Amino acid sequence: MPNASDTQGMLRQNLIDAGCGADAVQTCMALAREKKTAELMRVLSQHRRTLLDTLHQSEKRIDCLDYLVYTLEKQNKSK
Repeated sequence: MPNASDTQGMLRQNLIDAGCGADAVQTCMALAREKKTAELMRVLSQHRRTLLDTLHQSEKRIDCLDYLVYTLEKQNKSK
C-alpha cells in the first residue's frame, strides 16, 4: 500500500480498488500526469456507469431469485 505522500501510488491503488482494468489504470495515470482533468473525469465517469449497470443487473437477478424462493415457499405452504 502506498504511503500518504505518494499521490501517484494512491491514485493507482484507488483505481485498482475501484475495479479498473490495467488499460484503464494506465490511461488514467497518464491523464493525471498530463493534468488532463476533464478527460480523466470522463473516463472515471464512464467506469462508474459501467459499475452501476453491473449493479443493476445483479439487483434484477436477485429480484428473480427472491421471487422464485417466494413462489416455492408459497407452494410448499399450500401443500
